[in-house]
Amino acid sequence: MSKVDELREQDVDELALRLNDAREELMNLRFQQASGELTDHNRLKITRRQIARILTVLKEQEGTAVVESEE
Repeated sequence: MSKVDELREQDVDELALRLNDAREELMNLRFQQASGELTDHNRLKITRRQIARILTVLKEQEGTAVVESEE
């Protein structure tokens, strides 16, 4: 099962929590990078992609909710 499939199985509240956590982690990573403490620069890229995945799934769920309500 892919990372996106795992996210699609979660409800909106869980996704919002994960999004908040990922944004906090990204902020911390940026502070570490600015202060020269960051050793694994790949984590920045991974965290940004994780945020993008979560936002994509949230948008998909919004779209399906709108379509279902119109039917």
